[in-house]
Amino acid sequence: MTTRILANDRGHLDSLRVHHADNVRVALKDLPAGHPVDDGDRHLRLAEAIRHKHKFALRDLAVGDTVVMYGVTVGRATRPIPAGAAITTDNTAHSTATSEPQARRGQWQAPDVTAFASATFDGYHRPNGQVGTANVWLVVPLVFCENRNIEVLRQCVADALGEDPYRDYKRMARELLHGSSGTAPAAPSDERLFPNVDGVRFLTHTLGCGGTDDDALALCRLLAGYICHPNVAGATVLSLGCQKAQIEMLQNAVAERDPRGLRPVHYLEQQASVSEEALIREALTTIFDGLSEANRTPRTPAPLSALTLGVECGGSDGFSGLSANPLVGAVVDRLVALGGSGILSEFPELCGVEHELIARCRDDAVAERFAKLMEAYQRQAARVGADFSMNPSPGNIRDGLITDAMKSAGAAKKGGDSPVVDVLDYTEPHTRAGLSLLCTPGNDVESTTALAGSGANLILFTTGLGTPTGNPVTPVLKISSNSELAARMSDVIDFDAGPIIRGEASIDELAERLLRLCLDTASGRYLPRAVELAQYDFIPWKRGVSL
Repeated sequence: MTTRILANDRGHLDSLRVHHADNVRVALKDLPAGHPVDDGDRHLRLAEAIRHKHKFALRDLAVGDTVVMYGVTVGRATRPIPAGAAITTDNTAHSTATSEPQARRGQWQAPDVTAFASATFDGYHRPNGQVGTANVWLVVPLVFCENRNIEVLRQCVADALGEDPYRDYKRMARELLHGSSGTAPAAPSDERLFPNVDGVRFLTHTLGCGGTDDDALALCRLLAGYICHPNVAGATVLSLGCQKAQIEMLQNAVAERDPRGLRPVHYLEQQASVSEEALIREALTTIFDGLSEANRTPRTPAPLSALTLGVECGGSDGFSGLSANPLVGAVVDRLVALGGSGILSEFPELCGVEHELIARCRDDAVAERFAKLMEAYQRQAARVGADFSMNPSPGNIRDGLITDAMKSAGAAKKGGDSPVVDVLDYTEPHTRAGLSLLCTPGNDVESTTALAGSGANLILFTTGLGTPTGNPVTPVLKISSNSELAARMSDVIDFDAGPIIRGEASIDELAERLLRLCLDTASGRYLPRAVELAQYDFIPWKRGVSL
């Protein structure tokens, strides 16, 4: 589903019609009532003031008429909407009435990737052939009862390595409480003990016991995805002993992904240990021994076919589907053309554009699996009294994303236009080169957690309102839909797609730059803001609850 910035709209910097079939335009800045609008051979004046990022009708819409944007149905009028009036939750409802898909199976035109034909990235090559964009040791609790011990290990390891990411904030707290005479923490050492290792990552969660057998199995499969991730050198696992998610269950899940046992994993059980001190000592020993072993693997050149981009959006605004999302989609298309892969998740945010994605599936079997997983997800949501139409958040609505279908039409653009080669259920590993769809909720952290669990070794995260979300094992690059956000939250934003909105740069131009930033990140030459801030978010999905 291609975003078409109409040629006759290039000169209009105050509003935009995305597709020739659309019956709405998007305000690119605050527009007053009576403002003249030229839309091809149609001329009108705004019936009311329109806030930037919001949409307004190009013709009179009667009750029941469809609202069309991106060339697809994104809502229906619940009351008459005169031409030039705003599209709001008061006059428009979610609708997924489909139209003829723009995509056609077998007709994808790959972008020109000549400039990247010989490109590589410097990654960590694993014995099983995978390539990591980072090299971390992972510390994992099998059950929430071990979260406190995980935190003890986190603080002990940071202190021992002299790599406390919160050192400056601790100094700030001391100075606020005691004044400038407060004792300052020790200065960090410029010499890293393990220069080929990107650190130790510690997971915590609220699962592992008290749920269903399926909950425990899903958790173990997710943890196995992290333990066997290409960015992970090995892992230390803490178990209490009596919980539902047993060590053997996790071992079996790991063996499914690593049948030759190439990934070092140490399992420690507190109820079988002589004391907490003994447990902590043994865990620290496995961590430091693991770091020494991981440090023997340096970065070396790898082909772009070893790169898998997970794509995500959060804190979306009315510009996300016009700038940041299609920009990321253009990067995914380029990577696929170069032999690499992309993973598009967030099934609730694909509601309303299923027909487009089905038309892009490489064969009927892939299309059928996508349809069945979408239907099953919708049934699960209905059982708890929810519906995909409830997905837009108050922040989304304030910024012009009035319906789920409108949000979905823009969100799906993160997947570009390449064929869908596979459809994965939650926790399933990515195995086929090209674009895959992954069944996850729309919750930002649950979805990014799942993308990494299925093997994404780099994540592109678009946002219009701003979010600090990161991931423990996969670097996350944050792309802003507008330049105001990029300037205001420069400490969390890595790339600005705002020039697209202002007409100062094309999607193609910025896609080349963003892909190069991806390669720099994958090579360790660029450190994403989320990594600098130690923003390592991890939330497993308890199915049937989240949208």
